[in-house]
Amino acid sequence: MDREWNDSQPIYRQLRDRVVAMILDGVLKEGDPLPSVRNVAAEYRVNPLTVLKGYQQLVDEGLVESRRGRGMFINAGARSLLLRGERQKFLGEEWPRIKATIQRLGLTAEELLDGANRSSSDAKPAESNPPEEER
Repeated sequence: MDREWNDSQPIYRQLRDRVVAMILDGVLKEGDPLPSVRNVAAEYRVNPLTVLKGYQQLVDEGLVESRRGRGMFINAGARSLLLRGERQKFLGEEWPRIKATIQRLGLTAEELLDGANRSSSDAKPAESNPPEEER
């Protein structure tokens, strides 16, 4: 997890979002334990109650279960539940803004794909990107 916090939302919410990202990225899988509240609090220099509040949100959402004396564990089906929710959130909140920007700039689907290909090829050395005819 990233150690930097931003001021746009509470730290407990940022902790929750980081765990969600780890589940979606496959870093944390169903049945895996969450890092202990004490370890996270010490590592990120935050109050243990802040970590607990972030974890409690995950429990309330049905993504994590608390096992008395053993810790908190990722529930079965948590990733698919998150994917559904995050896709709906993206399509309902972020996509309309992105679509409006695309339309405002008059970008075509081809230009968007070329831009995505260009940005990924910019990260690689030129010699590792043979012309399309050679692929």
